[in-house]
Amino acid sequence: MTAAAPNDQTAAPEGLIACPTCDALNRATAVPAGARGLCHRCGTVLSAPRKSAMTQIVMLSATALVLMMMAIFLPFLEVSAAGMSRQGSILDAALSFANGVTLPLTLAVTAFIIILPALRLSLLIYVMAPMAFGWFPARHARRAFRLSEELRPWAMAEVFMIGVAVALVKIAGLASLHIGLAFWALVALVLVNVISDSFMCRLTVWRTLEQRSRS
Repeated sequence: MTAAAPNDQTAAPEGLIACPTCDALNRATAVPAGARGLCHRCGTVLSAPRKSAMTQIVMLSATALVLMMMAIFLPFLEVSAAGMSRQGSILDAALSFANGVTLPLTLAVTAFIIILPALRLSLLIYVMAPMAFGWFPARHARRAFRLSEELRPWAMAEVFMIGVAVALVKIAGLASLHIGLAFWALVALVLVNVISDSFMCRLTVWRTLEQRSRS
């Protein structure tokens, strides 16, 4: 379903949305669940609501939080070489730089890999859960959702996973590697986040927040 071009002079400014790709204005018409609203100029998907999407996002976000706790505290990797072995978790890796001038690196790693992703997932649950049950939005839900969107580029679990994959390839020939449960929990976490983002229709969330806040 393609969003109509704003050629109707009676269309109110608040009834228009700008395409994030080409900045074209589109009339914000209602899009049924399962259909897609496209930009009339470049075809970018502007709205793609799904049935029970908020419930699914809440469940996926809660699952991601559990997986994150597993990935942080369970053994991530064991390295064996020359009769010696060393086992560590993601938290151990972050705290290994906690001394001296490398302390800012510890803070950055902890924030980007642990704190910000966990905060974003918690905000999504806070915003979506009441509306998934058909209730009014939680207090300050709009601010919480806006903050979760601002945190999205900074939650870098996926980037960390890529870095781990590169590191594993480089050290595989130097030592014996034993992947722990935390590694697979992190892989599952990345997949769950991708699925959750695919269910997210941000325009629908904003509309629902506005409509239920007025009622």
